[in-house]
Amino acid sequence: MNNLKTTIMEEFIKDIGGLVYNACQIDKTLFDEFGVKRGLRNADGTGVIAGLTNVGDVIGYVKEDGKVKPVEGNLRYRGYPVTELVKGFQADKRHGFDETTFLLLTGKLPSKAQLNHFSEYLAYNRDLDEAFTNMILSLRGKDMMNMLARSILILYTLDETAEDYSHLSLLNQSLSLIAKLPVIVAYSYHGMRHAYSRKTLVIRHPRPNLSPAENFLYMIKGCNYTALEAEILDLALVLHAEHGGGNNSTFVTRVVSSSMTDTYSAIAAGVGSLKGRLHGGANLQVLEMMEDIKAHVKDWTDENEVKNYLGRILKSEVGDKSGKIYGIGHAVYTLSDPRTILLKEKGWDLAREKGLEKEFALYDLIERLAPKAFHEFKGETKVISANVDFYSGFVYETIGIPKELFTPIFAISRMAGWAAHRLEEVTFSSKRIIRPAYKNVAQCELHYAPLATRK
Repeated sequence: MNNLKTTIMEEFIKDIGGLVYNACQIDKTLFDEFGVKRGLRNADGTGVIAGLTNVGDVIGYVKEDGKVKPVEGNLRYRGYPVTELVKGFQADKRHGFDETTFLLLTGKLPSKAQLNHFSEYLAYNRDLDEAFTNMILSLRGKDMMNMLARSILILYTLDETAEDYSHLSLLNQSLSLIAKLPVIVAYSYHGMRHAYSRKTLVIRHPRPNLSPAENFLYMIKGCNYTALEAEILDLALVLHAEHGGGNNSTFVTRVVSSSMTDTYSAIAAGVGSLKGRLHGGANLQVLEMMEDIKAHVKDWTDENEVKNYLGRILKSEVGDKSGKIYGIGHAVYTLSDPRTILLKEKGWDLAREKGLEKEFALYDLIERLAPKAFHEFKGETKVISANVDFYSGFVYETIGIPKELFTPIFAISRMAGWAAHRLEEVTFSSKRIIRPAYKNVAQCELHYAPLATRK
């Protein structure tokens, strides 16, 4: 009887499933008819201006005479080109994520004393309450981003000031999350390995004398990391810390923050957005694509063989048959992605340290050939280049970071940008709840029919 009832219910869900699917469909021609910008994108691919910000700026094109003109990519944090920022702290042979976080939050580059105090403050806030640590370890789930979002919401219950919307309280909550997210991710990962893979549960307490990148590697790998590994992870954190208000997760954070909800709910929403496969997991798709290419291209140095295989990828004949060359192209950048240039530069050093020059040379070759293959297949002149995801997966895998942590690392880094945008959203004097309009295109003039008369 129970099996029969289950079968009946399953058939019922299938029946109404079709109705629900049909109810979700909207004729795409209606978007043009009513002038709706799908995905908040203009017809020429540029983004619809939905707000103003002082935090970050992403430049990949300019508009001249109403037409989009590709330019070399530029990413600015509070007006400073990220390339100058990176070259500055690299010249001093130090890590730059704390400095970048300070800049994003305050709009100013810190003095040496300010940076020291700021780093000490964040290090002090890394430690997790023992009860909270136990809660993290008791969470069950195989998706790290889901576990991260749940952990952030648990922090709300432990914060007596969670509903305090004074400026300093909101700042303290943001700094606490920036400091704690790497530790939460590390503990969640070890808890997951213990629960599902029967691995020994290893919990390392954060060390206050280590930079954020060093500390994360220590908590994941122990002392088994090199100076170059820590340096390139710090670089990746800096490059992913902010990307303008229009990227999906930051926009989500601002939308939720505009309702004047609490910090933890807003940041958990940002994590949920980043978890989406169209946002935070592209570097994993690049790795899978590269494994397929390495397995089927005999000579990694043969430009014709590599280009022909890329063409087959575009034709959906090989790989995951999506027709996409992952890591190539970006919503804003055209001629170049400045993050790609910086990460690739250090990526070569990492490849040499690990004896992976041939693999990295293949990445370099595909970066050069993919736009040509794309143009030949599409028959158009759209300017595209490799984005940062093209190299970040190689970097993380090479320094021994498990794939489950690739997107959580993105969240650890982007937490700085989310915090800056949230604070701006709830603080600036002209704030309003974000509430755009949707045009209803449903059939009109329907009238209620009594239940007995319906078929």
